[in-house]
Amino acid sequence: MINLALSIFFSSSLYVIFKYFEKYKINTLQAIITNYIVACVCGLAFYKNEFFIYTIYEKPWFIGAIFLGLLFISIFNLMAITSQKNGLSVASVSGKMGVVIPIIFAVIVYKEQLTVLSSLGVLIALLAVYFTSVKEKAMTFDKKTLIYPVLLFFGSGIIDTFIKFMETNYVNSSEAPLFLSMVFGIAGLAGFVILIVKANLKIELKNIVGGVLLGVPNYFSMAYLIKALQNDSLNSSTIFTINNVAIVALTTIFAILFFKEKLSLKNWLGIILAIISILFVTNP
Repeated sequence: MINLALSIFFSSSLYVIFKYFEKYKINTLQAIITNYIVACVCGLAFYKNEFFIYTIYEKPWFIGAIFLGLLFISIFNLMAITSQKNGLSVASVSGKMGVVIPIIFAVIVYKEQLTVLSSLGVLIALLAVYFTSVKEKAMTFDKKTLIYPVLLFFGSGIIDTFIKFMETNYVNSSEAPLFLSMVFGIAGLAGFVILIVKANLKIELKNIVGGVLLGVPNYFSMAYLIKALQNDSLNSSTIFTINNVAIVALTTIFAILFFKEKLSLKNWLGIILAIISILFVTNP
């Protein structure tokens, strides 16, 4: 549970950092690319075994790392598009609702058992995500832009599902830092290509600093999530449920503490439901 709690904390801290990006007008794409490079370096720093870069392609998880890295940068851009086209609430709810995909995958493929109480907890968690994320202004869907939240829903769910798949089948605990390093490195490289295509090559120091501040907690959020998945005390469906709903609840609390944001009755209901859902899914 400690590893999961740390993953939730570091994931939620990313929200605070992104909010400061807005305040200091930091170029998000440049900061994200820097963040991936920093996270890549963190993975290499925590990898204790000797390795040679030209042998990386021989690792059983190498192709998976490429896929996951490309998925990371793609979903990030999709999240930005969804926020712009459909609003932040829609983007937040769509992304976090994707948790149902790894849960269904775990039940079907890994034969994980969900009790009646834990199943109810998952449903309550989905309600918690909605109520905690929704703003006073009603969420509206333009049929022309509906594709973006739908893709974000599936993309976010596929990321969590694929992380579990790789952790179970190809990545042992000792190689997790190297695996993450390659995932982040590939995401950073893909982001750099996007930067070149957009001809956005005017680099500013504040964007680099922002990326460094983002990269360290980003690495640890993933590293501790993989450690949590490698622990047999909780099944993956429980871990993903707790992880997603707790991140939404904690980021909402951070919004109150750091940015004095006001919560509606729906938001408070979401936080209460989040706590209830966690109690349900962790019930033996």
